[in-house]
Amino acid sequence: MSTVHVLTGSPSATSRTAALAAHLAEHLRRDGHTVGHTSLRDLPAGPLLAADTTDPEITAAVRAIEEADALVVASPVYKAAYSGLLKTFLDLLPQFAFAGKTVLPIVTGGSPAHVLALDYALRPVLTSLGADHIVQGWFVLDRHIDVHASGVTVDPASGDPLFKVVDGFSAALGRPLLKEVS
Repeated sequence: MSTVHVLTGSPSATSRTAALAAHLAEHLRRDGHTVGHTSLRDLPAGPLLAADTTDPEITAAVRAIEEADALVVASPVYKAAYSGLLKTFLDLLPQFAFAGKTVLPIVTGGSPAHVLALDYALRPVLTSLGADHIVQGWFVLDRHIDVHASGVTVDPASGDPLFKVVDGFSAALGRPLLKEVS
């Protein structure tokens, strides 16, 4: 199976996006993948903002991206785009940091009005980082994510299609990417 790394771009300590990302990571582990996770809010702010890739924590986060076969990139939507925290991290990565990787974008937001942020804000950046395959992503209304003591529950209105997308991502990791046409 594949090595998947989950990036969570929420700056909030009580983030539903982060809870959902952890829930998806567990789902992928049950599928047999090795899953790592970086919550970008936990990286040191000074080195992150200065794009100091010599900082040990920043270096480890970048290395985790390099070593992964696939990525889940999860962010809340603010002001019709993914979080500034995620943008700051993506900006310090090498130009083709996602080359050779399959990427699953997930965004959360308070209103269906933000659903287009997935395709018009996040997907182009993932493409510019060289992702070989960006699977269908998914937008989840934050009110559909219930975080409680025993875990996370996703309202079926969002959860059912979300888990179809996650299962498609998991299945895509078992297939080799076509690099050239014979």
